[in-house]
Amino acid sequence: MSETEDPKPASTEPPAFTPSVPETDYTDGGVPTFDFVKDRIEKRAATAEGSTELAGLGTGQDMAALDKKIADRDEAAKDKLAEIRKAMRGE
Repeated sequence: MSETEDPKPASTEPPAFTPSVPETDYTDGGVPTFDFVKDRIEKRAATAEGSTELAGLGTGQDMAALDKKIADRDEAAKDKLAEIRKAMRGE
């Protein structure tokens, strides 16, 4: 074998990757950590607040406006139903 020849070709495999293990949300005894519980509570509170904002129910004035919209829609539906019934009777 001559000195210019490489007896082993260079490996094309990437170097081995050893992932780090994240901290668990529970102790060895199976009890949730304080941070885990705090994060869950904050997440639920944020979800509830966001749902309220999306529904447009942030204040009492918004509730009154929503109630009026629902009442107006129900009234329009009753009027349309009455109109359809009249048309079906031939009036």
